[in-house]
Amino acid sequence: MKKNLYISTAIPYVNGVPHIGHAMDYLLADIWARYQRQNGKEVRFQIGTDEHGTKNAAKASELGLTPQAYVDQASQPFKAMAEKVGSSYTDFIRTTDAHHRGAVQYIWQQLAPHIYKDRYEGWYCSGCEQFYTDKEVEVNGGNCPNHKTPFERLSEENYYLRASDFTDQIRSAIETNKLRIIPEFRKKEILELIKDGVKDVSISRPRKSLSWGVGVPGDDSQVMYVWLDALSNYITVLGYPDDASWQEYWPADVQVVGKDILRFHAIIWPAILLGIGVSLPKRLLVHGFVNIGGEKISKSLGNGIDPNQIIDSYGRDAFRYFFSCHIPTTDDGDFTWEKFENAYNNELGNDLGNLVQRIAAMVTRYQAGVIGDSPQAEHDMGPYHEAMEQFRYNDAVNIAWNTVRSLNQYLESVKPWEIAKNREKDTEAAEHLSDVLAHAASTLLQVADLLTPFMPDTADTIKHSFGTGVVPADIQPLFPKIYLHTPDPRAPKAAPAQS
Repeated sequence: MKKNLYISTAIPYVNGVPHIGHAMDYLLADIWARYQRQNGKEVRFQIGTDEHGTKNAAKASELGLTPQAYVDQASQPFKAMAEKVGSSYTDFIRTTDAHHRGAVQYIWQQLAPHIYKDRYEGWYCSGCEQFYTDKEVEVNGGNCPNHKTPFERLSEENYYLRASDFTDQIRSAIETNKLRIIPEFRKKEILELIKDGVKDVSISRPRKSLSWGVGVPGDDSQVMYVWLDALSNYITVLGYPDDASWQEYWPADVQVVGKDILRFHAIIWPAILLGIGVSLPKRLLVHGFVNIGGEKISKSLGNGIDPNQIIDSYGRDAFRYFFSCHIPTTDDGDFTWEKFENAYNNELGNDLGNLVQRIAAMVTRYQAGVIGDSPQAEHDMGPYHEAMEQFRYNDAVNIAWNTVRSLNQYLESVKPWEIAKNREKDTEAAEHLSDVLAHAASTLLQVADLLTPFMPDTADTIKHSFGTGVVPADIQPLFPKIYLHTPDPRAPKAAPAQS
């Protein structure tokens, strides 16, 4: 396996605010990046923002700003969100960057043998910035399923990418897993979508309809369509085409995308790459949506969740734990405040937090904070590594948690506090106690290693607490109890009403 690895995330459009889907992109990519670095690999990790298009120009006009001034400020919340989630990205790209704009024009020129001009007449959704077929319009009753607005009927002259030139290569790459789509059922969806061939795709719009974008080389009346511009970021951020070091990291080992944009990454993006003679990415990791109490997130319902609110109230690692453990990596998941808070107080607070505090307290009380020598705890880590390599992150976290629960059960079984009662008069009891606590500390260090990709701050705290052989005197509770959305069991109960 090569030492230099590359993972990318889909770049969000900046006319909205960051939401849970963006946070999931950043989190899933970061888990992979941290795991690979932990295993000695060098990782390039891209995030960024998609900044061209009519929606951004319209929003800028509404605010009395130039498009550039608007996107300059609108890109920052996405960067801040990635950092708040704890993503250890190395590269942040904006599609308004000068290098990217020049590289996209170069890509257009490389694609020239597969580009033609034609008149398009059909249906368009300005919210999606996407064209739809008559069949799709009919199935959805004339309204965009994503934006709940009527499709527009357009008639205009555009440039097209003859993506159909690459039907056989794209189909073969997906079937043979040269371009592996994870999970498998998403692969089947794409193969069904292209069973009759890959459709040619519009890659420009008239400047009168799309003024804010990258101009088409040699035709000032046309501007590049968002998908050619945005998808190209995955290689331009590495330095393509002028910095040869981009080839040290491409092909991407993993590209993280939401299920709603899979078709663009599994069909259009491979067509672009094949057209310019660049290798396809190795894997597309496709995650689902986060529902709220069994319902889809909807602006009309006002049921969205703000990742900032979760992190501000409960901490970054609590956010990372819930959304990697309780949300399936490659399928839809469900969030409620009650589920989250129960996981925080019971799993993080009781299972792990109390365990760390308990062991630290016993080492401090019985051994003046000094951890005795003991063979390092050994557990079969094969299932954990297998889960990580297969992107079953929720399974990997559960494996780590099984170790946490087993250690709690071990302490309840051997009862070190009972052993401690006899240690002053029984040297064997003293040695036994030292072994028990050393084993417990060693197991916690192994738990910290397993949790490093998921809960890096918590892992660092555990390593700091038990990794030097002396427990610090100032250990603070990892996850103090919080009851913002569920009843606090410690609260005094109301007196019964007098009859």
